[in-house]
Amino acid sequence: MHPVFFTDRNLGKKFPTILRDAGLKVERHADHFAPDCPDEDWLGEIGRRNWIAITHDGRIRYKPNELAAVVQHCVGLLVVIGKASFPQLAHAFVATQARILNFVAQHEPPYIAKVYRPSSGDITDDPAAPGRIELWFPHKS
Repeated sequence: MHPVFFTDRNLGKKFPTILRDAGLKVERHADHFAPDCPDEDWLGEIGRRNWIAITHDGRIRYKPNELAAVVQHCVGLLVVIGKASFPQLAHAFVATQARILNFVAQHEPPYIAKVYRPSSGDITDDPAAPGRIELWFPHKS
């Protein structure tokens, strides 16, 4: 069974559309919450629904109230890393989806993982090259 991915409002409209077009199950922030809904509120709801959240907010791990919401509500959170357009980030996510799905299947929430785009060298060799995913929180001991 494939997970349902929830895209944070900071990823816009094109990011979730590209993921859906690739066959992933995606729910958008705008379809469920007000634009000014505090992150800890929607994180709680995403945890209750057992969806996997995707954000571009790399600072979320350092915001005590948001990190507490991830832990308290057992949220699986993926942080898309990189300075690129949202369509480029979405295409990289799609190219990495096998690794992402494997990671999600092997890790029980709560967690925060970083999803990286492939390197420019990898893209030159193979435009559909996958990126990588790594656990960010909780820290490995």
